[in-house]
Amino acid sequence: MSIKRARLSPDESRHAAVEAARMLLIEAGPQAVTLKAVAARIGRTHANLLHHFGSAAGLQKALAAHLGETITATIGKAVDAMRRGEVAPRLIVDMTFDAFDAGGAGALASWMLASGNEDALDPVVEAIHRLVDKLVATALTPDLGDVIRDNTLMLVLLALGDSQMGGPMAASLGLPREKAREIATRSLVAALMAEAAAFAANEAAQAKV
Repeated sequence: MSIKRARLSPDESRHAAVEAARMLLIEAGPQAVTLKAVAARIGRTHANLLHHFGSAAGLQKALAAHLGETITATIGKAVDAMRRGEVAPRLIVDMTFDAFDAGGAGALASWMLASGNEDALDPVVEAIHRLVDKLVATALTPDLGDVIRDNTLMLVLLALGDSQMGGPMAASLGLPREKAREIATRSLVAALMAEAAAFAANEAAQAKV
């Protein structure tokens, strides 16, 4: 069903288009995210979307930026809750894997790379970088930056790979479909234990001063 409104401000128009693109991505895959399809969804013309995004590649880049910001904001809040002991590490893993799989981020990334639109992924990488910087800055000790970066790399790459061929690969090896998530969870738990141990050691050292 198309979303039709008589008047939209430029910002509203862009937001409506990006949201429509996100729904098309989830429903039909990245190849369905075209200016024509998005314009039909929001009751606008192809020319109107060209004015806002410049090209289909521009629309895809805006969609990638939206996904990157939305995903990292949600995961950032969940990490804060995990550090307070309010949620389990597996939730962080599931949220990341789901964003790349059911959320369409993995398919969009592959489509962009295959179509030569690699630059469109920059907003996603930059959003993840900002999240990592925040997590490092709020870590229990300042020495855990490498641990956080390592686990972010591991988690994103595992989630991306799993979204592309996790099912067939697990089946061919006789492993459960959830195996990649279990591996990521073990690594994340180990990182949390290292963070807690480092914090305890730092506290003990400070107490002796």
